Amino acid sequence: MAKTKTAYVCNDCGAEFPRWQGQCTECGAWNTISEFKITAPSNSRSARNAGYAGAVQAQVQTLDKIDLQDVPRFSSGFKEFDRVLGGGIVPGSAILIGGSPGAGKSTLLLQTMCLLANQMNALYITGEESLQQVAMRAKRLGLPTDRLRMLAETSVETICSLAQQEKPGIMVIDSIQVMHVADVQSAPGSVSQVRETAAYLTRFAKQHHVAIFMVGHVTKDGTLAGPKVLEHCIDCSIMLEGSTDSRFRTLRGTKNRFGAVNELGVFGMTGHGLKEVSNPSAIFLNRAEEMSSGSVVMVIWEGTRPLLVEIQALVDYSQLANPRRVAVGLEQNRLAMLLAVLHRHGGLQMGDQDVFVNVVGGVKVAETSADLALLLALVSSFKNQALEQDLVVFGEVGLSGEIRPVPSGQERLKEAVKHGFKRAIVPIANAPKEGIEGMKIIGVKTLAEALEAI
Repeated sequence: MAKTKTAYVCNDCGAEFPRWQGQCTECGAWNTISEFKITAPSNSRSARNAGYAGAVQAQVQTLDKIDLQDVPRFSSGFKEFDRVLGGGIVPGSAILIGGSPGAGKSTLLLQTMCLLANQMNALYITGEESLQQVAMRAKRLGLPTDRLRMLAETSVETICSLAQQEKPGIMVIDSIQVMHVADVQSAPGSVSQVRETAAYLTRFAKQHHVAIFMVGHVTKDGTLAGPKVLEHCIDCSIMLEGSTDSRFRTLRGTKNRFGAVNELGVFGMTGHGLKEVSNPSAIFLNRAEEMSSGSVVMVIWEGTRPLLVEIQALVDYSQLANPRRVAVGLEQNRLAMLLAVLHRHGGLQMGDQDVFVNVVGGVKVAETSADLALLLALVSSFKNQALEQDLVVFGEVGLSGEIRPVPSGQERLKEAVKHGFKRAIVPIANAPKEGIEGMKIIGVKTLAEALEAI
């Protein structure tokens, strides 16, 4: 009988410890260490691994002898999905797609698999739902179901054994938290089970050139459930985001070995499943016809394309000893820093004002190009003076009040022109020398110059 030993692993960083402790000394997180059992590999397990490995003989090569031909890809059937994946699905890749309950992970993958089943062998493994439930959803969405192969199973060894017989070009595992390996003595969804099943499926994908999609659950704070090593062993990690009261969903790549990270794809949730949105800027620019203070349009860069979104600010006198600072879609600490810059270099004191900031459409902005637009929206609300409807703003603001350039400035301006904007306030280093037809571009060096421009 195989020997077992107990190990303690941090769910956040994957560090192992000989005994349980309250804090992980590697990453500093509290209450993230879980117990799991490690079983020494038996002869039967080694034989199974060797069976599906196909007895591949490893060879040592020099770097210049490796074939540099383009990695073949095939389309998922959705241009927005292909964009996030880096141009399509790579055979042999392991892709993890996560999201909150009801975001549409299973719906998106079911639509994709039904489309790809007409081109190749496709196998959908469901561990959370019955085959009847999946069939009911496919019928409701009006999807072609005559070619897609289905399997209800949670044992990874059984799944890989049947997959060898079916020889699919693409597989879906829904979800990784309910899968289990027989030799690991712990419940499905535990740290050890998620770790072993993900590694098992990833090896199978590489050795048989099968693209595998794994559905992952998220915790209450929005991060992927399970050990951090789960994200390290896969090739691509994608998050499907969207609130329950919004019909739009954003697909964002957080890790991609075959393309750009932070690429964004936008989908609309309809009665017939997810429909891709080819022009995302149009849905985020649904502005009111009447001009109102505290609103301005900015151009952010998502992955490989510009995106126009509206930012709104509300500044109001506070009755509290400590005025509130609320930021939705932006970083809270950056808002506090920019308010200090506005006071020091713009001469506007908002220490007795409540400040509320919101990025319209539920978009989360992480880059610094939104700094200047945020400050101008705050000034507009504070002075109760509306900015022009055809004005677009972007630029990074430094602590000394300087306006710093941002990447891909001309591409941002060209995108704004396509949507009818005629004026732009940008860093002077981003202002094109020859100008852009149909747009008046105002280049600024400092925050004071930007305030004079409005």
